[in-house]
Amino acid sequence: MARYEFKLPDIGEGIAEAEIVAWHVKVGDDVQEDQQLADMMTDKATVEMESPVAGRVVEIAGEVGDQIPIGSVLVVFETAGAAAAAEDPSPGADETQADGQRHDQVAFTDGLVEERPELAASVPSMAEKSEGAPKASFVPSEVEGRTSDSEQRTSTSLGTNEVGGTPSLQKKGVQASPAVRARARDLGIDLSQVKTAADRIRHADLDAYLLYNGGGVSRSSGAPRQDETVKVIGLRRRIAENMQEAKRRIPHFTLVEEYDVSALEQTRAMMNADRGSNPKLTMLPFLMTAMARTLADYPQINATYDDDAQVITRHGAVHMGMATQTPNGLMVPVIRNADRRSLWELAAEVLRLSDAARTGKAGRDELSGSTFTISSLGPMGGVTSTPVINRPEVAIVAVNKVEEKPVVVDGELEIRKRMNLSLSCDHRVVDGWDAANFMQDLKKLIENPLKLLSG
Repeated sequence: MARYEFKLPDIGEGIAEAEIVAWHVKVGDDVQEDQQLADMMTDKATVEMESPVAGRVVEIAGEVGDQIPIGSVLVVFETAGAAAAAEDPSPGADETQADGQRHDQVAFTDGLVEERPELAASVPSMAEKSEGAPKASFVPSEVEGRTSDSEQRTSTSLGTNEVGGTPSLQKKGVQASPAVRARARDLGIDLSQVKTAADRIRHADLDAYLLYNGGGVSRSSGAPRQDETVKVIGLRRRIAENMQEAKRRIPHFTLVEEYDVSALEQTRAMMNADRGSNPKLTMLPFLMTAMARTLADYPQINATYDDDAQVITRHGAVHMGMATQTPNGLMVPVIRNADRRSLWELAAEVLRLSDAARTGKAGRDELSGSTFTISSLGPMGGVTSTPVINRPEVAIVAVNKVEEKPVVVDGELEIRKRMNLSLSCDHRVVDGWDAANFMQDLKKLIENPLKLLSG
């Protein structure tokens, strides 16, 4: 037997260290070549580290939440002599560049990130196997429910009866890691009923199943819920850091204005009734169109602020960030040149990018570079809100729910559909007067659909 040190390979793009977000092995485990060892998260994506050799784990680098420098030892194996004779492989320049490209395909936005109404699955592993090099597959972060002690200690192999003879969890053809199977067992989920867009079921697929199906979990009505301690790691930690930095650095102020959307809703219904092959219109494309057109007159709001360099960039094009809830957290896919797109084009992009974000298929260029962000929770949007700015942008609009209200119109009481929009601005860049005028000019378009559509 000999000792083999597996070092954390260079992930590319100048990454200096990565965070351990989950261990899939423990000291004493026997592993096979290509078996998953750990999930490592950079500031852009999560990397699945796979074993380059077969052997027994004798040392691991740290605990979940620890930061590990690139090039340092991640796992030490005890291997057979032949396997240990090779030097510790490290990716060549070409492999590193390829890894960097795959990393770009699933990179996460550094700004405002989103979290949970309509969810979907995760993506399949995208790393190609390079002979003699450490294997790394890039997938979206799967933060929640993945790092408990029970999961870290699970070593059940695929196809094994894990639930005391429950046949649904050992059904042939169901691909899932031991940790996923252990979690499904604990939750009482039949893995054969879980849909996935990947080659195997992942934790994000379980999250989506729980959301859509209530998890199928039976709980005793008399059993009190136990306290749970959740370590803040991975994407959830990035979200926390980004929100903290935005609130620490940016002096927010929020302006709320009420809008009559009765005519807009009628227009939307008429267009949907005769939409042909076009996607169904929601309120969002109309609001995006109105905002993009209004922002042309308010470049100080369609701007980004580098507060380290003390430079404000007023953008000509409107790249509309769209806050989106995903199984992996809040993300902001970006609709490029929203000011030059039609309603139908915006509707198609909303659907495409939302799906890409939720399934982990959004590319890096689709998750960065926004100049203004819109956030909507639809019917759950509440009466008002105080959205946090997606730094380095200087403004964000939150869309609140539509409500029917009694309103006096020309001396008569009518029931009208009303909706609040909440605009948060960076007071270092945007004055209250500018924000108020922006909201009033926005009202002229939202409350007059013909004017909105004629532009």
